[in-house]
Amino acid sequence: MSMSTADDRADDAEELLSDAEYRERLRELPPSAKLVSKVLETESPLSQGQLAEESLLPDRTVRYALNRLEEAGLVSSRYSFQDARKQVYFLNC
Repeated sequence: MSMSTADDRADDAEELLSDAEYRERLRELPPSAKLVSKVLETESPLSQGQLAEESLLPDRTVRYALNRLEEAGLVSSRYSFQDARKQVYFLNC
């Protein structure tokens, strides 16, 4: 899982995906990744544990889905402002 820095987030802001491109990349992913992205659409940023609670998926499945979403360039992460030990995830669109 990648960790974003301030420079990375600035680059991400320039690389935000159009809705059509986002949907095209998401189409190729497994159902668990689609569900996690849907949860992130409504509530973001969320930690892995929060995503597991909201999606009702096991932690391991959420971790797999997040990895697939990150590989596709659809999700980024950063450290939580409330708890620097945790990462929170958000969509790149």
